[in-house]
Amino acid sequence: MDRGSERDTTPGRGIGDTSAGRIPLAVVVVDQAGLVSHWSSGARRLFGVDREEAVGHPAADLLPVSGALPDEPHDPHDPHDPRDPRDPLGRSAPDASPAYDGTGPDLETSLGGHTGYPAAGRARLCPPPPHPAGDERIDVLWWAYPLVGPGPSRLLVLAADATRLREERGYDDETAERIAPGFARHTELPAPGELERRLPDILPNMGPGLSARIVSQILELGYPVLEFSQFERVPVTPYWGVPRRPGRTRAEAAVPRQRTAEAVVPAGAEQDLEYAAARERLEFLNEVSSGIGSSLDLGETIREVTSAAVPRFADFAGTHLRAAVLAGEGFPDGPPDASTVMFRVWVEHNDEPGRWDDTVPVGEAFAFPEHTPFYRCMVTGEPVLVPRVTDELSERISGEFEKRDLRPLIGGRSLLIVPLKARNVVLGFMVLMRRPDRPQFDDMDRTTGAELAARAGLVLDNARMYTYQENVADTLQDSMLPQVTPRMAGCDVATRYLPGTRLGRIGGDWFDTIKLPGSRTALVVGDVMGHGLNSAAMMGQLRTAVQTMAAMETPPAQLLRNLDDLARRLGDTYLATCLYVVYDPIRGELTLANAGHIPPVLVRAADGGSALLELPTGAPIGVGGVPFEVIRVPVSPGDRLVLCTDGLVEVRGSDIGEGLAALCESAAHPAASMDDACDTIIRALNTHGGRKDDVALLMARLNGIPDDHVAEWRLDADPREVARARRLVRAQLLDWGLPQAVETAGLLVSEVVTNAVRHAGSDPVGLRIVRTDALLFEVTDDEPALPAMLAVGPDDESGRGLRVVSRLAREWGATTSGHRKTVWFEQALTIP
Repeated sequence: MDRGSERDTTPGRGIGDTSAGRIPLAVVVVDQAGLVSHWSSGARRLFGVDREEAVGHPAADLLPVSGALPDEPHDPHDPHDPRDPRDPLGRSAPDASPAYDGTGPDLETSLGGHTGYPAAGRARLCPPPPHPAGDERIDVLWWAYPLVGPGPSRLLVLAADATRLREERGYDDETAERIAPGFARHTELPAPGELERRLPDILPNMGPGLSARIVSQILELGYPVLEFSQFERVPVTPYWGVPRRPGRTRAEAAVPRQRTAEAVVPAGAEQDLEYAAARERLEFLNEVSSGIGSSLDLGETIREVTSAAVPRFADFAGTHLRAAVLAGEGFPDGPPDASTVMFRVWVEHNDEPGRWDDTVPVGEAFAFPEHTPFYRCMVTGEPVLVPRVTDELSERISGEFEKRDLRPLIGGRSLLIVPLKARNVVLGFMVLMRRPDRPQFDDMDRTTGAELAARAGLVLDNARMYTYQENVADTLQDSMLPQVTPRMAGCDVATRYLPGTRLGRIGGDWFDTIKLPGSRTALVVGDVMGHGLNSAAMMGQLRTAVQTMAAMETPPAQLLRNLDDLARRLGDTYLATCLYVVYDPIRGELTLANAGHIPPVLVRAADGGSALLELPTGAPIGVGGVPFEVIRVPVSPGDRLVLCTDGLVEVRGSDIGEGLAALCESAAHPAASMDDACDTIIRALNTHGGRKDDVALLMARLNGIPDDHVAEWRLDADPREVARARRLVRAQLLDWGLPQAVETAGLLVSEVVTNAVRHAGSDPVGLRIVRTDALLFEVTDDEPALPAMLAVGPDDESGRGLRVVSRLAREWGATTSGHRKTVWFEQALTIP
């Protein structure tokens, strides 16, 4: 900047050193909301505001522009005056960089985010008090770089003290007025590698991710420079000197001389065209970045990515993805090869409608031939540019595809194929073409297309990962929910599960129906507090424990106590609610125990009325030290019991009592089937847009078992009673009109009753038959030890009874209750 003094230009000198090409800079980063996110020490010294007072505050308030600086009249005899004499306002000529008179977007416009390209200028700022300058305005040179890509940062602002530059360097007013900020590409300056290596120093304490992204964009858009005239530019490299030619000594560097071609860049039309092209490219990529990725839906993202290129960048765009990506599976294994199947997932063009539909239909899957540019892009992961598809190339490409003629569509067009990559793995590629009447793709277009594909690849990979995680979550959730049998002994069951709307969709709600001895059914609904994998894993453990204890006929209150102990052993952070109900269809009775769960609704068949059952609330599972109570409720055939989790009735901002009342009302509505009844409840209560929790709903119609479908006898503990048991069973089955079941039933009853009278005490042996959709046989004795199948040899005379039962019965089992045990088996009915 100084042509007449001999000041030291050694890099690294103190802040006060303003040698040629080295001035202190203020560095400010502004986020998308217009708030300051980075405020350097240089900004503190220039504007008098500490970092703590600046970060998080509006940039426009901290950098208030007081007004434009006055324009100087154009001097037609001054060759260094960039103002256009034909412009009555004295604005700069088109080939000059932004000058002191405010040409181009001003600082306020840039801070407001109304420009998508870099800008520079001079401005007078009114610093907020207290400031060393007092009420005086600060004359600053400024450069503003829009930032693109991930992260909230939107704008980088560099500023320098123009007054200090004038006073400390001794410039007269005429020389100072000709100093204006501008831009120069680093390839136009000497020793670009040195500048590139030292440029990150202007971004101290910013973190490698953000600083690297900002530096890459400054390198692309141009360094900040100071212009002495439209023929001379000096790069601004804070705290170090202008790079010297190889071999020039330090002393030579200090000697003033006329600028050489190394440091002097004429601002000609060629540079303006390059700048305009770079600016347009940045604007295009900026618009693409803001237009894609608005949804995590993979299909929507594919359409956004493909449509972003047409018509501004290309006339045709076709996106092809690997099968694993499209299916939302895990990351594709290895690089693609000749066997890799690609799916054409979307096509966008501005040709006449239907022209491409038959030749390149969406949804087609195939492996690309090896000797094609498409295959080359796919396996190398690099863009492939064909400036013009000649007739020969068109013929060769078309010949690689069977049963389709691509020549009329690709001939004469310009072709660019760019890979869609994420984490260095090719997910697919995008085919871009321009018609012959448009400029052909060139190297800059290849770079732009590659950048477009890079951003699209990241967005597609995000959508793929989200789809994959959703699939995993759904699979996990489905695997943990039971496959409920719609018809149990004496009751019909219908269920619904709605995943939450939170990200991940995995919750801790569950329901279950468990078959118990004596034609009874256990109905369970539970809710682990929280969401995500931890809650789902806890839910799976509790559900398994409930099933195990229920099969062992653990009484309801004891079952909840055991479940509470288990939860506390698993960790003190686990809490859950659980409602456990046992329905006995023969006695017409419900036995209920509650652990902090919302009460069920009972709909009476007699009058259609519905009401919440009044239950002891109990403490949630995992609290510990709280007893659980049991109540019994008589029910009649046709009554319905509705159990659900709080996600159905509880909405943020509303009273849960309102939801429970709505549940009672909707449960009472008549319905043609159990499924219709569940759907009625879901429609009535799932109307709130604020529901985020998952929902479990279980409804049971309590049909009961008629008295004439149950037969019971008491047998003496005498071996002779075995024959009597066979006769009783035979007579009962014939009375029920089931002669085809007599032979097998007689054999199995004989084996089980024989074991009972042989190993039991003196108390009578009970025998019961229950007819539902199968025949249930129960033999009860006073020996609590459970029977076990024994390994028997060919000469053993005993021990084969249970093997016969296991072979011929549909199901069998044994349970204990108190000092008695019950061996039961089911026999399938074959009705002619």
